[in-house]
Amino acid sequence: MPLTALQIKASKPADRPFTLSDSSGLALLVKPNGSKYWHFRYTYQGRAARMSLGVYPHISLQEARERAAECRNLLKQGTNPGAKRRDDKLRQQEAGLNTFRRAAEYWYQFKSDSGRSSATLKKIRDYLDKDLLPALGEKQLELITRSDCAKLQACIEKRGAFNVADKTRTWLKQIFSQAIARGLCEHNPASELHAIAIAPPPTQHYPHLHEHELPEFLRALSKTTSRLPARVASWMTILTASRPGMVRYAKWEEIDFEEGIWTIPAARMKMRRDYVSPLPHQLIAMLTKLNQSTGRSRYLFPGNGEKQPVISENTINLVFAKIGYKGRLVSHGTRHTASTLLREHGWLKDHVESQLAHVEGGISGEYNQALYLPQRRIMMQWYADYLDALKEGITANLRDQFDTRVNQFLARPSAPPLTASHAHKDDHLQKLPIETDSTATQ
Repeated sequence: MPLTALQIKASKPADRPFTLSDSSGLALLVKPNGSKYWHFRYTYQGRAARMSLGVYPHISLQEARERAAECRNLLKQGTNPGAKRRDDKLRQQEAGLNTFRRAAEYWYQFKSDSGRSSATLKKIRDYLDKDLLPALGEKQLELITRSDCAKLQACIEKRGAFNVADKTRTWLKQIFSQAIARGLCEHNPASELHAIAIAPPPTQHYPHLHEHELPEFLRALSKTTSRLPARVASWMTILTASRPGMVRYAKWEEIDFEEGIWTIPAARMKMRRDYVSPLPHQLIAMLTKLNQSTGRSRYLFPGNGEKQPVISENTINLVFAKIGYKGRLVSHGTRHTASTLLREHGWLKDHVESQLAHVEGGISGEYNQALYLPQRRIMMQWYADYLDALKEGITANLRDQFDTRVNQFLARPSAPPLTASHAHKDDHLQKLPIETDSTATQ
């Protein structure tokens, strides 16, 4: 006789488990602790089996009968309901592991193990945590659509972060490509995002100077009353065409006075290996003088304590502003000035780009960076000498002499590099703008 809801509710536990049968294989198991479990008994391929259908009262009598009916339908189709439920549960567990978050974290670890710089890894981590994972993290890989990826891209573009959109577009594609290779999904929904990407606004170059503006600027800078560290930091940015952040955090241990080079660790650069910049002899003289002042510090340009270990990011800009160039030149703009002047005078693009640390990707980029140091040493000494000549008033004859020095190693590879301009070589160190001024201000 089928069970009734009243009969089930009134059933009391006994010393041993007992069963209350309903019909067609459905029964309620009552345990001594009072727990009640629905079971379905059936025979599959001649073997008796039993499977749980849930706990009473969470599963009512009516719900238990419906579940039992579903099991009987599976048996009619030749399917073992118990085995099917185990398979479904396993697939659900596997699906829970097959999320975008897990694929993204695997990809991130892969990047880390591949030796990416700490700066690159930090940028990836920031974009993952801020944009990618909040939008897609808990979704199953196979369920993420092109529309999902397009919406994410549009959201980033909407806030004007076009560079972030470009980076995340690339990384999304890589994450799905790796997941495909690992057998986690079959399609890459991020493969065509570039086709609908909004073009970023024209690049706004940092304020910089052209060659005809340099003589007046250089003369003004040589007379600045800014303090010695600020002055040398300004000249170091100019004479190495380095990013101001690299200059600000330069350490004395990175400077090799004898070899005339500055070695910046890969961890501080946007690349996988150390970067080496030649130091013109004018700058070496400045650093020698600076060492008498800040040599006991870890940094060339120390700040005011732990919270500000080096000079502020505005220090160099203030130097330029105080000599009348506010809005006309900023520290980062000196790189644009150097790049333009060197290219206009015919220095090879690869050498200029390498000095700016604009290294192409892959093995060729690492090879070129190491290969070009001798050429860059000649090029940057030429640049320092040429700036001196502009400051002091360059003549047509002197300009011709400088032109003969451009890429001289191509025509005469065995010829020793020319040093300072012959017209006033002996005057260079006497006229360097590094004199200590006790009344100078920051």
